[in-house]
Amino acid sequence: MKIYSGIDRLPEGRAADSITNGCLVLEGGGWKGLYTLGVLDCMMEKGINLSSVVGVSAGALSAIGYVSGQIGWGAGIDLRYRHDANYCGIGAFRRDRGITGFSYLFDDILKEHPLDEARLNEPSRRLAVSATNLLTGEAEYFEKGSCDLFRAVQASASVPYVTRPVMIGGVPYLDGGCAEKIPFRWSLSSGEEKTVVVRTRELSYRRKPGAPGIAGLMYRKYPAFVKALGSANEEFNEAADMLERKAAAGEIFLIAPSKPVTVSRFDGDMEKLGALYWLGYRDMECRQNELAAYLQN
Repeated sequence: MKIYSGIDRLPEGRAADSITNGCLVLEGGGWKGLYTLGVLDCMMEKGINLSSVVGVSAGALSAIGYVSGQIGWGAGIDLRYRHDANYCGIGAFRRDRGITGFSYLFDDILKEHPLDEARLNEPSRRLAVSATNLLTGEAEYFEKGSCDLFRAVQASASVPYVTRPVMIGGVPYLDGGCAEKIPFRWSLSSGEEKTVVVRTRELSYRRKPGAPGIAGLMYRKYPAFVKALGSANEEFNEAADMLERKAAAGEIFLIAPSKPVTVSRFDGDMEKLGALYWLGYRDMECRQNELAAYLQN
């Protein structure tokens, strides 16, 4: 099984217990989420543990290791198990009817690479993940302490077209990015004065409007969901413009890849994935003083 050649050089350890007031917003993006994991590991090493976190899709998975304070946990799993068919492949489809093996991750991988669930579930830090309700076409937020967090993360990261919807309370859900690709809305209601947004594509990236033609056929039973898919890319472009304006005005701190990202949503090139992780780590390292100043003002 292919793993990243630099797996033994990934940082590891425990984040400090100190908490910094602020809301962290994590975009999705499939394997482009390795960039986010690099940013978060660097933040933890620098003692920046924000009090509220919201993530969507890959961002929801990334948030788990950050809130549990485990440096290198998320990157270690992705860069080690990417080519394990039970984690991403035919084994995952057989077990979970999708391209990501959530049951394998939560039932098997966690035995070898355990989470600090006690720290993850401490009430001192909030964590929310978003998933798209197929009945309404709306993004809904699930917050730890009031839901089955792992089930909500699975829903948040279940990619449409290739994954069976996840049932929560009798309602079908899929990837939160189907309705809201950057979960900034939750940060507005978090009560935090400071907001840090982590993007997974360079700031200039914009999406083509519309949804694949197959959407109307595959999800014809869910017209509100089809409508959400059709408008999601345009809404993403508007959100990206808005976040850049807020960052320029000093209202938020926005970090994004400093180089064009060539990693695709389902990329399997382990060296490219490892390089993207280190890009995130070094981008954050270069901007740590800027972030500290923003959070202190």
